[in-house]
Amino acid sequence: MARYTGAVCRQCRREGQKLFLKGERCYSEKCSMNTRAFAPGQHGQLNARKKVSEYGLQLRAKQKAKRYYGVLEGQFAHYFELAERKTGMTGENLLRILESRLDNVVYRAGFAMSRKEARQLVLHRHFTVNGEVVNIASYLLKAGDKVEVKTTDCGKIKECIEKNSARPTPVWMTKDAEKMSVVVDRLPDRADIDFEVEEHLIVELYSK
Repeated sequence: MARYTGAVCRQCRREGQKLFLKGERCYSEKCSMNTRAFAPGQHGQLNARKKVSEYGLQLRAKQKAKRYYGVLEGQFAHYFELAERKTGMTGENLLRILESRLDNVVYRAGFAMSRKEARQLVLHRHFTVNGEVVNIASYLLKAGDKVEVKTTDCGKIKECIEKNSARPTPVWMTKDAEKMSVVVDRLPDRADIDFEVEEHLIVELYSK
């Protein structure tokens, strides 16, 4: 399975905002966005003063979305093609597809501290979808699907649920913390997604 293996804090600094890629660290004072809130590299602070072109803005919007959801270039392009074929606004369709990934739902439900950790838990067969074990992090869920922890004695997931107890559950899903399960009531609308990105810039980039 292809994945990014570099330093993830550099990604947040490059995009200029927290992407919550390192779980608990992102909520602490050790977060790099608190200590070095400028782009990585020798000229990171100088580059912040440069005027960004239209293409640069579009590229940054795409890179930010890729990094936030933890997908690589080819997979992201595939999701864009799927979004184009659906009715409605392509940008919103794209975000809806990304939100419906199994690893994202596991993270949003508070069963993992980050999407990276959620992917690892899914890969290790800790979750079932509608009673069947699914170990594919990119599995796209539909309205009505139920995700459950396969064995409720998993200490790591219990720990995550306790730590995330104050984190609100998205309105488009229903979580049962005791049974360690979550039901996707519907796919999210744009207003339900708290990710700060101008998705129309991504559409403009791929439309060239």
